[in-house]
Amino acid sequence: MNKTSKIYIAGHRGLVGSAIFKNLSSKGYTNLVYKTHKELNLLDTNAVAEFFKNEKPEYVILAAAKVGGIVANNTYRADFIYENLQIQNNVIHQSYLNGVTKLLFLGSTCIYPKNAPQPMKEESLLTSELEYTNEPYAIAKIAGIKMCESYNIQYGTNFISVMPTNLYGPNDNFDLEKSHVLPALLRKMHEAKVNNTPKVEIWGSGKPRREFLYSEDMADACVFLLENRDFVDTYQSEDGTNDSCTPNSIKTTEIRNTHINIGTGVDISIKELAETIKKIVDYKGELYFDSSKPDGTMVKLTDPSKLHALGWRHTVELEDGIRRVYEWYLENNKDNLD
Repeated sequence: MNKTSKIYIAGHRGLVGSAIFKNLSSKGYTNLVYKTHKELNLLDTNAVAEFFKNEKPEYVILAAAKVGGIVANNTYRADFIYENLQIQNNVIHQSYLNGVTKLLFLGSTCIYPKNAPQPMKEESLLTSELEYTNEPYAIAKIAGIKMCESYNIQYGTNFISVMPTNLYGPNDNFDLEKSHVLPALLRKMHEAKVNNTPKVEIWGSGKPRREFLYSEDMADACVFLLENRDFVDTYQSEDGTNDSCTPNSIKTTEIRNTHINIGTGVDISIKELAETIKKIVDYKGELYFDSSKPDGTMVKLTDPSKLHALGWRHTVELEDGIRRVYEWYLENNKDNLD
C-alpha cells in the first residue's frame, strides 16, 4: 500500500475499526474513507453499490458487523445471521466488481466448533458442531471466509480473512448488560470502588480460561497483513507450494482454511482476570463467584502459530493492556464517574 492509497474502513467507529483507523493514521496513511451508518447503510445493496462506484477504494477493511454478547446472540438469532450475511455479501461483492486491490475481512474465533481441540488451529473449522447460542453469527462469519476464498479462487481477487480472539481496548462497550467479560468487570469494580460497595458478584466459578488481545495489537496485525501478505501466503497446496489463484483455472488441489487466527496464544482464568482488574482498579472489596451461574466453555484458546510464521506477534501483555483501558475509561467517562 502507498501512504496515499484510498482505504475504505467499514465499521470505523467500533472497537476493531477504530483501532485499525488509529493504526493507519499513525503510520501516515492519509486517504482513509469512512461513513457512518446514517451516511451509508451497508444492508442496502444499491447504496453500497453506488458508494463503491463513486469512491473506488483501492483497499477495503470489513470490520462492520452486528455484534453482541451471549444473550443478544441467542435472542436475536435471525437479526445476527441476516444482517451479517447482508453486510458481507454487499461489501465483498462490490469489492470484486470494482477491482479492489486487497480486502481484509474480520471475523471471530467463535467460528470454531464448541469442542474444538485446544488451542484452536485454523484446521478445526467445520470439523464439528458450533456453540448453539452464537451459531447464527458464527455461520455468517464462516460464510464470509468461504466467500473470500471462493472469489479468490474463481476471480483471482486478493481477499484475506482474519479471526481475532477476545478483544478489549479503547472504544470498548462497557454496558453491563451487553459488554463482554473484561470491560464489564472493569466497570463493575470501578463503580464498586467509587460507591464503597463491599462485594462484587461475578457469574460462574471463575475457573474457565480465556484469551484476551489488546485491540491496538489486533489492528497492528491487520495492517501488517495488508502491507506485507497476500492471499497466496495463507495456504499451502498438497505439494507444499503456494499456487497462485488465477481466474477460471481448474484447481487440482483443495484450498481451504485460509483464514488467520489473531491472538496471543496465552490464556488466563476468569478468577485470575478478576483479581488482576481488582488490583489495577484498586478495589478493596471482596470478589464473590456465584457458582450457580453457568461457566460456559471451560477453555477457549487460539493457536496463532500461522500468524507467527507470517511474521507478526503481539506486544501488549494483558496487565499493561488493562491499565491502558482503565485510563481510557476514566478519561472518556468523566461525566458518569462523579
